[in-house]
Amino acid sequence: MSLFGVMRTGVSGMNAQSSKLGTVADNIANSSTVGYKRAASEFSSQVLSNGSGSYNSGGVKAKTVYAISEKGSFSYTTSGLDLAIDGAGFFLVDNGDGNIGMTRAGAFVVDSTGYLINTAGYYLQGYPIDANGNIASVANGTSGLERVNVSQSQLEATATDQGLIWANVPAKASVVTGDTAGMNTAASTYTSKTSITTYDNLGGEVTLDIYYTKVADTGTASDWEVAVYDASEAATGGGFPYTAGPLSTTTLTFDGTNGKLAAASPTSVTVGIPGGATVDLDLSGMTSLKEDFIVTEVATNGNPPSAMESVEFDKDGVLYGVYANGARRALYKIPVANVASPDQLTPISGNVYQTSLNSGDMIVGFAGEGGMGIIEVGAREDSNVDLASELTSMIESQRTYTANSKVFQAGSELLETLVNMAR
Repeated sequence: MSLFGVMRTGVSGMNAQSSKLGTVADNIANSSTVGYKRAASEFSSQVLSNGSGSYNSGGVKAKTVYAISEKGSFSYTTSGLDLAIDGAGFFLVDNGDGNIGMTRAGAFVVDSTGYLINTAGYYLQGYPIDANGNIASVANGTSGLERVNVSQSQLEATATDQGLIWANVPAKASVVTGDTAGMNTAASTYTSKTSITTYDNLGGEVTLDIYYTKVADTGTASDWEVAVYDASEAATGGGFPYTAGPLSTTTLTFDGTNGKLAAASPTSVTVGIPGGATVDLDLSGMTSLKEDFIVTEVATNGNPPSAMESVEFDKDGVLYGVYANGARRALYKIPVANVASPDQLTPISGNVYQTSLNSGDMIVGFAGEGGMGIIEVGAREDSNVDLASELTSMIESQRTYTANSKVFQAGSELLETLVNMAR
């Protein structure tokens, strides 16, 4: 056995324990850091070849491992921009230079330019959603991602492209024998009338006048003409004749036995909104019962120009803009990424991880799909450090370090004794 070997073994042990103390110090320092994953030092022996005689001491090698796949507990907050992933996966972020990393630290705030950043200053990445709800996502890369920006200074307007109006037209009404509403003459008469508000492509209000005229009644069935006009073209003081003909007309047929639309009757009327979209106005819930004219249900989409007041996430990771008039529009969808071996990822500053040769390639998906975790809104994932365990490890490491220093000291004293023998 070499005395120098004994000293080298002692130094090896002290170096290994120094590494362990380093991970313990990092863990304790980051025990309150959102999304932090604890590090640990694991040891393996180094054995030198031995002959049949004296023993040659080897040493110990320390390797740092990370408990990245171990989930921390959740803390719930009042901020709708705080996100956590319940299950597998990471948020995608970049640090401003275009390099995209993975993190579980989802405490996001809005910076001075409207971007969502976390505590470490990393920008949240998302897929923009176009006006038709389409998302250009890539499963094996980060193409199409951009920084999520919630600053929408421009006004937003949405044209009406869907509508519904259901009403009861009185079965006891008399048949109109003269000019009907659809003829658009000064003598036009009708049975009932209502109006609805729609929006053109620029967000301007377009009021539609809808006339219901009973034109036939056989006792077993009745026919009603439905005529739709642009209210802005009505005669002075309102009513007929309009400066332009009806936007659309159709004839509904009601079954006299139950007051509902007959099987062969149309169930909608197609209306081209001036300056806007073409709408199939749903009439399928119309009835003709012995009751006065009553509108039972009406609904149209679209909104006038409005500024965005706030943003909110849903559980699927879709970020919505909420406008002053109550309208909501999907802005981004937040992806969730994962790798085959998360514990083999390479950590960098800011609780961010990058892929390595041992971790496997990044797979990008969405929350709740393909084994990805779901997104918890208004929650933060705490550090997975257990302070009691770390303090215990620190004491153990201190004692072991001291013991290794004694081995080094013993080897040094024996070597000194050997040197003194030669004097």
